[in-house]
Amino acid sequence: MLRWYQLQLRTRPLLTQSITTAFLFATGDVLAQQFVEGRSPETHHFPRTARMAAYGGLVFGPAATLWYSKCLTRINLSSTPLTIAARVTADQTVFATTNLFVFLSSMSVLEGTDPKEKLRRNYVEALKKNWMVWPAVQVGNFAFVPLEHRVLVVNVVSIGWNCYLSYINSQGGNKEKGVSIEKPVVQVR
Repeated sequence: MLRWYQLQLRTRPLLTQSITTAFLFATGDVLAQQFVEGRSPETHHFPRTARMAAYGGLVFGPAATLWYSKCLTRINLSSTPLTIAARVTADQTVFATTNLFVFLSSMSVLEGTDPKEKLRRNYVEALKKNWMVWPAVQVGNFAFVPLEHRVLVVNVVSIGWNCYLSYINSQGGNKEKGVSIEKPVVQVR
């Protein structure tokens, strides 16, 4: 199975990473609903999981695959540590900030809510949490993981991250109004 997956990564990287990302985004949402929020399987909100999977497969997977293979590989400085530092900096200042904005905005549109309000409530706090997790992950990723497996590493770590994003997307800001609105959540880095 691993050999087959590695072959798919080499021959169809964009499709393989997109399908993998869709599956892992959905997994993060299921974990958020079942274990963080304590929903029963009978009350699972499947449209929310579908939105997360769609975001992962149609937006994040392709964007991350191209970001790693076409953009970050162009950053090559005089030493490996400088190259890694520059790639992590670019990843966290360009990709992470943009992806989080797109995630929260697109989820809001898909949910029929106000993107400006969702961004106001959740963006800064989620970005701070992002910067607590991802720089260390990316240092290891860029230092030790072959290029074709970097999105997979991000996706595996993102199971927990997507769980967090799903939770803040669906719950964030509603408690302050005393309202419980069912909203879908999507993984965003």
